[in-house]
Amino acid sequence: MSDRPFTAAAFDQFLSEGKLMASRCTSCGAVHLPPRAICPTCFGESLTWIETTGRGALAAYTAIAIGPAAMQTAGYTRENPYVSGLVTLEEGPTISALILGVDARHPESIRIGQPLVAGYEPIGGRTVLAFRPVGT
Repeated sequence: MSDRPFTAAAFDQFLSEGKLMASRCTSCGAVHLPPRAICPTCFGESLTWIETTGRGALAAYTAIAIGPAAMQTAGYTRENPYVSGLVTLEEGPTISALILGVDARHPESIRIGQPLVAGYEPIGGRTVLAFRPVGT
């Protein structure tokens, strides 16, 4: 799909294009996200980019009231916390991402296993991966 190297910069560029890309090992078929240049499953060096569906389920989360500078600049504070979570994608890998469309002030209302869909948010001068509950 792409001749881009398997780097964080390439991954970020795909996010800015509205694509959640993973690496797939052509030797063992393992899918990795974030992408890897060498397959950690079989140590193969022959990988290809694949575009994921962007659909998954919430595996874990935390509400954050005091975050890094970019999140504070974006307006997230003690009075306006945000949620970061682990999302297990349909393709298998789990990735950490911002979770939007949930109530960070009432984290007890957030459900593990909740279906989510990927989105892309401009924060701190770059595009970050952000998931929302399906249907919101």
